[in-house]
Amino acid sequence: MRWDSQRLAGRSGTDADQPAELALFGLDACARTFDTPEFRGMTFYEIHARSLLNKVPSAARVPFDWTINPYRGCGHACVYCFARRTHEYLDLDAGRDFDTKVIVKVNAAAVLRRELARPSWRGEPVAMGTNVDCYQRAEGRYALMPGIITALRDAGNPFSILTKGTLLLRDLDLLREAAQQVEVGLSVSVGSVDADLWRRVEPGTPSPQARLRMVRTLTDAGFRVGVLMAPILPHLGDAPDQLEETVRAIAASGASSLTPIVLHLRPGAREWYHQWLARERPDLLPVYRDLYGSGSYAQAAYRKRISATVAMLARRHGVGTERDSRQNAPHGDPPSS
Repeated sequence: MRWDSQRLAGRSGTDADQPAELALFGLDACARTFDTPEFRGMTFYEIHARSLLNKVPSAARVPFDWTINPYRGCGHACVYCFARRTHEYLDLDAGRDFDTKVIVKVNAAAVLRRELARPSWRGEPVAMGTNVDCYQRAEGRYALMPGIITALRDAGNPFSILTKGTLLLRDLDLLREAAQQVEVGLSVSVGSVDADLWRRVEPGTPSPQARLRMVRTLTDAGFRVGVLMAPILPHLGDAPDQLEETVRAIAASGASSLTPIVLHLRPGAREWYHQWLARERPDLLPVYRDLYGSGSYAQAAYRKRISATVAMLARRHGVGTERDSRQNAPHGDPPSS
């Protein structure tokens, strides 16, 4: 989808005179555009969204049909992020712009309440954090998620959240309240606990250790929390000792499940990641070309080997074995994992 038909026309005023490529969401949709010292080098485009619930194309082959994305672009700046190409739909680039130009749907909660109240809405589960992280750093400033969670809770609508952002703990009490009314699934992404690798490939995220401490806190609060061991970076984070260290740490966090996912390189992400490799590990460029060819996924044999290794390590370290009564949600209603 392109945004050409939704560009602003003839804006004027103190916050107007925006470049044409930034006026993306319809007449008077762009409320403010600004830089802020606390997020040095980043620009936020506050927009009034027309809709929030997104139908996932059937061809996507994911276990959910509806998503919510209160942000476009992400300050996590993960060099491998598969969502990068979505910024090109806004006539922004998939590299630096994705990391530093973030679209903020400031009316998200109000729009969602309206959509959930439609007679045609069937209360289907909604996934969040599947494109860009809804608990990226900007959420600390905008606080969109409490309104979104409250709207879903009040509508009796099940939802799930995937995040790398420890800011989710700010909303723990609200999540516990919601779990009394609807199914709430919580998952955290931790591809590796290698501190050096984390700093190089996920510079805007909380540390893996901080994320796993969040898993423990959520587990102790009664949630069953899954961990996506994702992405596993070939020849950077896949050594046997690295995999075991990560699985051991995930097990210690009390995670209810572990799902390994090898890095996939969709167009947009592929080019940006290869530029990073060229700077940081040029010796790996031919290795990646052999492993991925012209596709987005690593060779099946490699993926199968990594999955088998992680499954063996998960059994060894007992991931998901903490299934006592603490795992029940408050007042005995367990959220889904």
